[in-house]
Amino acid sequence: ISSFRPFSKHPPCPKDVSFWISPDHSFHGNDLMDLVRDVAGDLAQDVKLVDEFVHPKTGQASRCYRINYCSMDRNVTHADINDIQVRVRSRLVSEFGVTLR
Repeated sequence: ISSFRPFSKHPPCPKDVSFWISPDHSFHGNDLMDLVRDVAGDLAQDVKLVDEFVHPKTGQASRCYRINYCSMDRNVTHADINDIQVRVRSRLVSEFGVTLR
């Protein structure tokens, strides 16, 4: 039996982030989850891998993640979340060396 986890009665604000990972870099999905939690705090509801493929010629991996932002006490708007999303994207580049798409 699992215990009850409270959920928000407010709608989420989903944002996608897509990027290329070069073959000489290592990246794990947990890295992104930790980064998002660090930047967004409790506003980050979940992070899910939406799409993944490897380019046959370059060997680069492409990944697209969907980040759901949601607040327990208020509606969040795209304007609220855009600043957070910009910080997530810039830290992805600086910390993991990915190329944003």
